[in-house]
Amino acid sequence: MSSYWTSPPPILLSQANFPVSSPQTQLPKPPSKKQAHLPPPLATTNALSPPAISENPPEPTLQTRSPTSWIKEFRSLTQKNSFKEAISVYIQMTTTAGIRPDNFIFPAVLKAATGLHDLNFGKQIHGSVFKLGYDYSSVTVANTLLHLYGSCGDVLEVFKLFDRMPERDQVSWNTMINALCKFEEWELALEAFRLMGSEGTVPSSFTLVSAAIACSNLGGRDGLKLGKQVHGYSLRVNDCKTFTKNSLMAMYAKLGRVGDSKAVFEVYANRDVVSWNTIISAFQQNGQFYEALEHLNLMIIEGFKPDGMTISSVLPACSHLELLDVGKEMHAYILRNEDLIENSYVASALVDMYCNCKQVESGSRVFDGTVERRLGLWNAMLAGYARNGFYESALMLFKDMMEIPGLFPNPTTIASVLPSCVHCEAFSNKEVIHGYIMKLGFAGDKYVQNAMMDLYSRIGKITVSEYLFSIMEGRDIVSWNTMITGYVVCGYHEKALCLMRQMQEAETSIGRKDKYEDGLRVPITPNSITLMTVLPGCAALGTFAKGKEIHAYSIRNALASDVTVGSALVDMYAKCGCLYLARRVFDGMPTRNLISWNVIIMAYGMHGKGKEALELFNAMVIDGSRNGEVKPNEVTFIGIFAACSHSGMVDEGRQLFYKMKEDYGIEPTADHYACVVDLLGRAGQLDEAHQLIHSMPPHYDKIGAWSSLLGACRVHQNVELAEISANNLIQLEPVVASHYVLLSNIYSSAGLWEKANKVRKNMKEKGVRKEPGCSWIEYGDEVHKFLAGDSSHPQSEQLYGFIDDLLDKMKKEGYKPDTSCVLHNVDEEEKENLLCGHSERLAIAFGLLNTPPRTTIRVAKNLRVCNDCHAACKFISKIVEREIIVRDVRRFHHFKDGACSCGDYW
Repeated sequence: MSSYWTSPPPILLSQANFPVSSPQTQLPKPPSKKQAHLPPPLATTNALSPPAISENPPEPTLQTRSPTSWIKEFRSLTQKNSFKEAISVYIQMTTTAGIRPDNFIFPAVLKAATGLHDLNFGKQIHGSVFKLGYDYSSVTVANTLLHLYGSCGDVLEVFKLFDRMPERDQVSWNTMINALCKFEEWELALEAFRLMGSEGTVPSSFTLVSAAIACSNLGGRDGLKLGKQVHGYSLRVNDCKTFTKNSLMAMYAKLGRVGDSKAVFEVYANRDVVSWNTIISAFQQNGQFYEALEHLNLMIIEGFKPDGMTISSVLPACSHLELLDVGKEMHAYILRNEDLIENSYVASALVDMYCNCKQVESGSRVFDGTVERRLGLWNAMLAGYARNGFYESALMLFKDMMEIPGLFPNPTTIASVLPSCVHCEAFSNKEVIHGYIMKLGFAGDKYVQNAMMDLYSRIGKITVSEYLFSIMEGRDIVSWNTMITGYVVCGYHEKALCLMRQMQEAETSIGRKDKYEDGLRVPITPNSITLMTVLPGCAALGTFAKGKEIHAYSIRNALASDVTVGSALVDMYAKCGCLYLARRVFDGMPTRNLISWNVIIMAYGMHGKGKEALELFNAMVIDGSRNGEVKPNEVTFIGIFAACSHSGMVDEGRQLFYKMKEDYGIEPTADHYACVVDLLGRAGQLDEAHQLIHSMPPHYDKIGAWSSLLGACRVHQNVELAEISANNLIQLEPVVASHYVLLSNIYSSAGLWEKANKVRKNMKEKGVRKEPGCSWIEYGDEVHKFLAGDSSHPQSEQLYGFIDDLLDKMKKEGYKPDTSCVLHNVDEEEKENLLCGHSERLAIAFGLLNTPPRTTIRVAKNLRVCNDCHAACKFISKIVEREIIVRDVRRFHHFKDGACSCGDYW
């Protein structure tokens, strides 16, 4: 947008095609009648009927009082903001005493009507103004009328009155621009600012403050461009007033230019508490939390006392950084200052800080100890409960809130309570909340829609989420992230990646209400939440190329340094079989949290590098002892036990298990027992593993432990223990197919065909269906999937021919098919044919046929790789001179030059 001032030219602003009236420039009309949402009048007064007055009437009689004493009392009351009393005196003096109001009395009574937001009474005064001819003769009276209508939300009357004014001064324009800002007509406010200059009226500091507010809300490139012009004009006229500088700082902060905000702050010395609050809030709102805390210290050093706004801005920084000790210091400061103790905004920030630092009980105590609980405080407590898994407490609190007279939920309340509806088991009929939301009239609110999409995806109704997403107007980044998360939660990883591509092609409207079709459109760019959500999809699908593409995007957009993105990248590279890149990302992370350490330890465990995983565990413990921030948790030990299990490090794993409570204060859970059973069973120590299960606390869930033992029995062909394990599992989970399949496979491998058939018959009678073996490989922008014996792929004929040729070469190298892996009672030749159709072989053949020589083949499988395919992959890697990386449900196998990284221990 560009335009030019006629004269004088204080600033360049947008010039739209608006009608112009004579003799003065006429402001553009509003797009529609829009009443601002203001509180109802405190008193409904009538020009002929005075309101009830609590104080006694003036002592002198009406006959003996002089006009001067009336006017003096009236003006004194308005100056003290005793508006009801002032209006009562006004009515008496004009009706009974017969005093005629003039251009001094009218502004005072209009101020009283404005203070009470009593538009009806104000209109009656306007009628008197018109009758007595002061609406055109006195610019002061006209300005006060403008202020009345602007404050009471009558936008059409503001425009009518302003257009009819024969004379407009600086106050007239300031009042008009301020009213347009109140109505959120940002472009019209800036147009009025331009016209003000074109009529020769010099803008004041108040004008610049309103213009800065309009620019910050206009947003985007245009908002920044015009905001800089406002800033430039303030420098040309040498406006050094503190409140002007404060508004410029706030403008730059809202436009995301916190560096410019800081520059404005640093170049002038005449700072007040608002200046410090503005810069601290700017840092906090733009994610620069350490800078916010640093400027709090500087503020105190310079002798300024933090107020409620300071504390409300600083506490979110403590919350995001999880600096509980700093947050407690702020709490102590609040308790020492009585004016802060009962501040509801401060209490809300405290509750949020404690809950984000997982100190829910402390947050609850702050909530309980606050006498005046505004809606924001209730919302903070509801969100805190939900964020920490106290779902039932959140719903009970919401119930208590709804019983308080005069307290009504807003969209933020509903968005805060919806996650609790999703996860609370006691709240079984989760969809009823949708009807309640519609009754409240919040169904069209963007934040509520986002929360509803999340609810439906988490209860498995992804089609409903898709519908809500499709009908949303003005989707923002949260909307896209919520839908992507929904796909990931429901296992639709390919759809998640596809939606991310669509997201990068989409635009959103900023700076204007969604209803404006001509609002400023800007592209939506994936943020750290998007990346940390979609990267697990790359990991699940093994889409290495897409993962690298996302990594490059994160570097270009300065997101790679984010700890959540870094952790997700480590996980993605590890699960795509590229451990060295995972480690490189981990080593390059500027900050690491508990998740970062857990992910890299699990990565080494998945790749069978137990020794390195144990070294990382020890490094994590040392790092935690230095800074006290990172300490091993339950997930850490699951990762280290898995690493020991895949590497045969039985003694190390066993020792950690028996020391974890004493040395690290962590009570072994059912998952830990299951991991150690797997560790012992994989090493052939089945009896000890069996005894460990029996030593588990009675209330523990033993499904994982029995499953680990059954898997170990499959490896070591222990039919007796397999039957015990399977019987326990089938009692606990009678409809889980893997228990039946494993037992049947163990019987088949042992040649017990009758028992194997009996198990399969039992499965059929119970309606339990086996999950088919599936392998997939990334090629180009697609993921190609193969089932065992699959012939649906377009290249199927070519693939099977290639596999037959490979088989001949493999046999010449010494390969002998392990037909015991075929769990069907058929002849040997048929068994060989069945082995050639295993899904991982089809995926490997596809990769070899379609990728250049020497490139690595990466395949993922949903089940454990069978013994024969494991042996075949070793021969294939040697014959084709390629590295073949296969990820099965348990771990990674790196096949190269005829050997596997697992050392055949798997």
